Amino acid sequence: MTAPFRFPRFFVTTPAPCPYLPGRQERKVFTELSGPHASELNDALSRIGFRRSQGVAYRPSCAGCTACVSVRIVTQAFTPNASQRKLLRRNADLDIAICRPWATDEQFQLLRRYLAARHPGGGMAGMDEDDYADMIEHSPVNSMIVEYRTRTADGSRGELVGACLTDRQADGLSMIYSFFAADTEGGDGRPGLGNVIIMDHIMRARESGLPYVYLGYWVKGSARMAYKTRYRPLEMLGPNGWRPLSDADLAAAV
Repeated sequence: MTAPFRFPRFFVTTPAPCPYLPGRQERKVFTELSGPHASELNDALSRIGFRRSQGVAYRPSCAGCTACVSVRIVTQAFTPNASQRKLLRRNADLDIAICRPWATDEQFQLLRRYLAARHPGGGMAGMDEDDYADMIEHSPVNSMIVEYRTRTADGSRGELVGACLTDRQADGLSMIYSFFAADTEGGDGRPGLGNVIIMDHIMRARESGLPYVYLGYWVKGSARMAYKTRYRPLEMLGPNGWRPLSDADLAAAV
C-alpha cells in the first residue's frame, strides 16, 4: 500500500531587499519537499514556476512586481547560433562526468572563485563548506552534479573548471546552480564556460528524450539575467501557461 498524497502547506517569507532590481522588495511562497512523493511534487510545482533549494520549493510572490518569469528551453527545437557553435568547438576537449550529489572541497574552492569573480558581496558570498554541502547533498529528488574538467594527456583527472547541480525531472533537466572558472575567462582562458554548461544540458536532455531544460527565472530589467534569453526557442510562464518568448517580450523588458 502506498502512502496517501498529502496536499502541501505553503508559507510566505517576509519582504526583503530584491537582489536583482534595486529599490524593490522580494517575497517568496514556499513549501517543503519531503516524503515518498517529493519528486512528483517537485515536478508538478516546477511546471507552475517553482524552483528547488535543498528540501524546499519556492517561487516569487512579490507585491506589485512580476519581473521574475520562469523560463525553459525547448530542447528538440534548439539550434546553436554561430557564436554558440564556436564556443562548443573551443571547449570540445572538456571531460564531462555525471557525479552523485556529494560535495567536495575541489568544487567548493571553484565556487568561491566564481563568487569572488562574478558575485562579490552577493547573498552566497559568505557560504562556508557546511553551507555548500547542504546545498548539494540535501536533495529529496533525483539530483546530480555535472563536472567539467580539462583533459590531460595521461588520462588522469584534469582541473575542475565547471560544475552544475542539476535535477532530473519527468519532463526535463532543471539547472539548480552552476558555477565555473570565471576568473580565467579572456586571454588564454576559457571564455563562455557558463554558456557551454547550458548547451551541454540541452544536448543531454535531448539525447534522453526530455523536452525541456529549466533555467529558473529571467528577471525583466536585470542585466545579470539577460543571458537566459540567448537560448531560443525559449518558453516563458505567464498567466495562461507556457508560451514562446517573443522579441516583443524582450523589447517590453528594456
